[in-house]
Amino acid sequence: MNAPIAAELFPAGEILADELEARGWTQTDFAEVLGRPTQFVSEIISGKKEITRESAAQIGAALGTSAEFWLNLQNSYLLWKQSQDVRTQDNLNAVKTRARLRELAPISLLAKRGYITATDVEEQAREVLDLFGKESFADPMGISFAARRSNQEEKVTIFQEAWAACVRATAKTLDAAPYSRETLEGIAQTLSRKARDPQAFAEFQTLFAQAGVKLVYVEAFPGGKLDGCAMMVEGHPVIGISGRGRRLDKVLFTILHEVAHILLGHLADNGEVILDDLSADSADNEAEADRLASSLAISRPLPEVPSRVHSSWINEQANHLEVHPFTLIGRLQKEGKVPWKTTLVRNPPSVLAQLESWKAPLPVRL
Repeated sequence: MNAPIAAELFPAGEILADELEARGWTQTDFAEVLGRPTQFVSEIISGKKEITRESAAQIGAALGTSAEFWLNLQNSYLLWKQSQDVRTQDNLNAVKTRARLRELAPISLLAKRGYITATDVEEQAREVLDLFGKESFADPMGISFAARRSNQEEKVTIFQEAWAACVRATAKTLDAAPYSRETLEGIAQTLSRKARDPQAFAEFQTLFAQAGVKLVYVEAFPGGKLDGCAMMVEGHPVIGISGRGRRLDKVLFTILHEVAHILLGHLADNGEVILDDLSADSADNEAEADRLASSLAISRPLPEVPSRVHSSWINEQANHLEVHPFTLIGRLQKEGKVPWKTTLVRNPPSVLAQLESWKAPLPVRL
């Protein structure tokens, strides 16, 4: 069906002229009634001057109507006239599109990160809809989430949705062998040993690709409160790392936690994304993934912790366990055997530079 066409409206000045004619008043007569110059009345009738609140009140008083009657006549006509202007409507449609885009995603941030390259609003809309797996704004989100959060009632934010969408988009640009659970399990069992050298993190993306797992680094979005995620993309398990908590042991545990989701069969091939804030409380699948990740990080029994822990003891035990000292410190902190605020964590090793080396060319269009 064709869209209804608005009925034609007429300027308030024309209606005023008809009213004066019906009363047999000239413009000069009406000007004298209002106590205004004749030119004032002439310009209102010709549309050269808009009716103000003051003049509407005077016209209403003279003709026995309300001021609102004349203001509404004028506004209705001006709005109708605006609705007939193609350029104005195009501008208004662009405003609507920009508003919808900002309800859906952090547009400025996505543009800054290179996930949106268009400057035209319609092209921006297409890029954003593609990023989120939607055909139109009316479609449901193309990504569903199973999120670990401290507040389980809290909805996934647009920053978290956008971050996961960027992980998925980046994963589509990467190559990987067919997925092999056996190969991934072997990698996971040796990862903590490899991570004794922070530089080894630079090779992890290539290493995981051999198991058919795509390892992606997308820098955390402000307020995203996410450490990592896991999802299936085009038949490949994908692990997204945000770099939040760039310390070696925290990034290592995040990777192993997402590996655990994969090995434990928690990923569904229906587009669902597991979002992880590892500072939040564990429950159900998350607790199970935590336990497996912990055993992969340090497979041997922990030594008995002395009353006073010195760095020399940490280094000695880490060497025996074949892990980086901070991997051991992180475990002891998590188990409450070493306080979170301790001199042992001075100058922690960061692997942010190695994560940066994982970055693939940004997808322009999906």
